[in-house]
Amino acid sequence: MTDSQVSAAPLAEPPAPDPKGPKIERIKVRADFLKAAKAPSLSRGAVFMQLRPRGDDDALIRVGFTASKKVGGSVERNRAKRRLREAARLLLPLHGRPGCDYVFIARGGTRSRPWGRLLDDVKAALISLAAEIDRGGRHPSPSAPAAPASPSSHAPASKPSDPG
Repeated sequence: MTDSQVSAAPLAEPPAPDPKGPKIERIKVRADFLKAAKAPSLSRGAVFMQLRPRGDDDALIRVGFTASKKVGGSVERNRAKRRLREAARLLLPLHGRPGCDYVFIARGGTRSRPWGRLLDDVKAALISLAAEIDRGGRHPSPSAPAAPASPSSHAPASKPSDPG
């Protein structure tokens, strides 16, 4: 290679931030769910959530969903997880922390909670857990109030329909 060829090569630029937000991937391995179970957790309304900072430099957000048999039969559990997946799809790009794993655990009221209230529960849990991680604490205080939200603060301009 000559010097003119080297200087003519374009300089590698860091990739531009994705306008759609951070990349989100599913947690599917049991070991990752067990690691998240040891991390700070929080219950807000019909949602129980765990947040585990991975400690790596990867900006990826990973998310997993689970529902125990206490929620109901397979149909009820699947409906609850579908609703949590849709809420996470809408809210994690806005309130999720890159480099963290989230586990959403359905509770008894997840499948029947009004859609707007479920979105508010998920948003409040995401914000509260992120604040707890920032403070460096292990578990958030159980008496922490849920963040009030205006009706339009939890959804884009067009209100999404209930996925369940």
